[in-house]
Amino acid sequence: MKRFWYEVHRFVCFFLLIGLVVTCCMLLFLQNLQHSLQIVFTQQHIETAAKSTFINVVVITLVFMLVDLLWRRLHVQRRAAEISHAAQKCMAGDFSVRISRSNKPDDAFDIIADSFNLMAEELAGTETLRKDFVANVSHELKSPLAVIRNYAALLQNPVLPEDERRNYLKVISSQTERMAALVTNILKLSKLENQQIHPQNKRFDLGEHLCSCLLAFEDAWEKKELEIETDLQDDVLVRSDEELLGIVWNNLFSNAVKFTPQGGRIFLSLRTDGEEAVVEVGDTGCGFGQEAGRHLFEKFYQGDPSHASEGNGLGLALVKRVVEIVGGEISVQSVLGEGSIFSVRIRRATKDETR
Repeated sequence: MKRFWYEVHRFVCFFLLIGLVVTCCMLLFLQNLQHSLQIVFTQQHIETAAKSTFINVVVITLVFMLVDLLWRRLHVQRRAAEISHAAQKCMAGDFSVRISRSNKPDDAFDIIADSFNLMAEELAGTETLRKDFVANVSHELKSPLAVIRNYAALLQNPVLPEDERRNYLKVISSQTERMAALVTNILKLSKLENQQIHPQNKRFDLGEHLCSCLLAFEDAWEKKELEIETDLQDDVLVRSDEELLGIVWNNLFSNAVKFTPQGGRIFLSLRTDGEEAVVEVGDTGCGFGQEAGRHLFEKFYQGDPSHASEGNGLGLALVKRVVEIVGGEISVQSVLGEGSIFSVRIRRATKDETR
């Protein structure tokens, strides 16, 4: 019923508009005709002209209405219904839906279609990442939980030797620490990606900061008898978030120690390049190939499955995000079986910032 009255209202508006235009044109025409030919129109002439004009206005209005209705049905309403249907499917979770383009010049609906299709594509990618993230988290949590459950069951044996009991407890403790590290990294990564952590910039000596982070791994490298080489330029000052950068160096040093075999070598260098400070962390470890390099900074990706039990695949994802937040760049060079070199570039503190 509302639709009916809406169409009636449109018809009346069209009728009044066209009637006004036609009436004005007819009056002008008659005035010019009387003035030019010196003709005097009688009452009958005017009534006849008024009736024919009224009929013409009604017919012209109906034609315009039918053309407008047909155009809206074929173009506007059909396209609007297509967009509405696609939006409903997208709301229901089907991000594969796309809106076709008419490819007509100056078609505003094509602009809407392009924007909608781009949105659906981005949502599809986000949904895929979400599903992969949930699956990976579930897998990473399932493994240590299974180990803890199995060893906890073994500990219930009343005749279990004391040395085996201590070994089982060590395994449970290590798996618990692994789970805690996983949850901590997930929370950190979530906060970083949702921009809930904002850099607290301050000026500090980058060389001293690197040395402090490296010394935290002294026990680990001494246990593996690794050779440590450092080449740090003095007085390299940066203005950044020291705590966030600590996440970067700790992850890079941890990976270098983890992937370098017994008796290998780890090297750290710091130099300046124009307005940037360049930090390089290298090792003589296992390295990786091109395929692994393309996925290295993805969440939960582990290029070397033999070390999967020592990490959770989130470290380099954290590193990448932190470097982006502080406005730096990170790159890596690696040769399979020979080692890797991670290079991080950070803007140095300007003269005004060093005062």
